[in-house]
Amino acid sequence: MDDLTLVRELAADQAAPTDRARAVAFARLTSAIGEETRRGGEAPARQGPLTRRLVFRAAIAATGTAVVAGTTLLAVRGKGGEEPRLTALTAAQVLRRAADRSRSDSTGLPIPRDDQYLYAKEVIHRVYQRDGRRRRLVDECWLSVDGSRTTRYIYDGRVVDDEPSRHKVIWPPLQYAKLEKWPTDPERLLRVFRLGRKADPAVEMDGRAYVEACLFLRGPRVMPPGLRAAAFEAVAMLPAVEIDHDQVDALGRHGMRISYPGTSYSLIFDRETYACLGLLQQGTSDRNGTFSDAQAVVAQGVVDRLGQRPGG
Repeated sequence: MDDLTLVRELAADQAAPTDRARAVAFARLTSAIGEETRRGGEAPARQGPLTRRLVFRAAIAATGTAVVAGTTLLAVRGKGGEEPRLTALTAAQVLRRAADRSRSDSTGLPIPRDDQYLYAKEVIHRVYQRDGRRRRLVDECWLSVDGSRTTRYIYDGRVVDDEPSRHKVIWPPLQYAKLEKWPTDPERLLRVFRLGRKADPAVEMDGRAYVEACLFLRGPRVMPPGLRAAAFEAVAMLPAVEIDHDQVDALGRHGMRISYPGTSYSLIFDRETYACLGLLQQGTSDRNGTFSDAQAVVAQGVVDRLGQRPGG
């Protein structure tokens, strides 16, 4: 059993540390690493620059998990048998782990027929830039799968019905039969995203692909096996994707934020499970000014009629 696995098991029944505890723990960890490094010059036969014992001991002292002060850390063995060192996960690594999770984590939703609706309920945490005012919104939608029926949205308590759009191209598509034709090879899927319609033409090619992937992953849609994973892996191939190791989602959960420079969307992932928690959108405006939204899907399903909710 590796050290970090053992640390996670030891902490499994413990309450999550507070922010103050994390800060104190991180200070202890960095102090211990510095002390161990200094000792390395005094007794090289006994003390390496960062020994397995130190990684294990410091991790326990820090938080009891592999998440220290908001940064997801890994013990990585160096070249030529060097001792492990601590390193933060990159954006690409997080996305690839999210892809692995999605392959084994089915949504449990049935394949929708063209005459059905895709239902989703979102919680939105909105912050206005002008005065910092905050609002909590709950939105719902019923999307006609083939676009031939009225689609309904509920925004902040207001019901809006869109007329049928049989001849309107829906992008990304909702129909399962169309999604089955999409490639599950990440490189080919990335080319599809780069040719998407909705992104701002002024955004460079990779930025456009990133935005298309975010819209695709937001849903709601039922995807064929492997397609969601391929979307995460396609985003991981973009060299400019960035990571923020401590971001709060719409439900107050701390996670890792993946973004792309110059775009308004970000994806948030759970630090432990790599599940996609939601979406951030910045720079949107209404009559009260410019705001940023943190969005999290709290319910989704496939229903037979407009206004019906899963289980109802």
